[in-house]
Amino acid sequence: MPESLASATHHVRPARATDDDALAALDGDTWSPLHAVTPRKAPPYGPFFHERNAPEDVLVAQDGEPGGADGAVLGYVKLVSPTPLPCNQHVRQIQGLAVARAARGRGVGRALVRAACEEARRQGAVRITLRVLGHNAPARALYEAEGFVVEGVLPGEFLLEGAYVDDVCMGRPLD
Repeated sequence: MPESLASATHHVRPARATDDDALAALDGDTWSPLHAVTPRKAPPYGPFFHERNAPEDVLVAQDGEPGGADGAVLGYVKLVSPTPLPCNQHVRQIQGLAVARAARGRGVGRALVRAACEEARRQGAVRITLRVLGHNAPARALYEAEGFVVEGVLPGEFLLEGAYVDDVCMGRPLD
């Protein structure tokens, strides 16, 4: 993974096993029916890392400058192969993105998406995909601004809080 991608106030780095508690708390604190299809968990949260969610699949946005003292974890993005099939290894998929409420509007989400694209290229991928709930307008706007386009819609795929919600498949080339 890239050593670090930085802005004036935060940087993106590979996750470490020691991020487990901070990422579990972030995941719990940012839960919302706007993006989650799983039920809300009660504290204490965790663990974040397990057999389907390894540190090497996650990039972390952290407060502060790269190489400086560890600042607060501001967000994360999970990047994986969409399937274990050899014929699909040219694609990477974003399977989770979260930004702390206090860090929203600071470019953290955009930095994480860009870092995921860079990491996917480094891994040899030529495409990147994701799925987003149809009613999640802020996330869809971010992805569209970063070059993702809607490639398919599964209408009414989820029943969330009494309403049917579309599952929107988005993707983009990495060239």
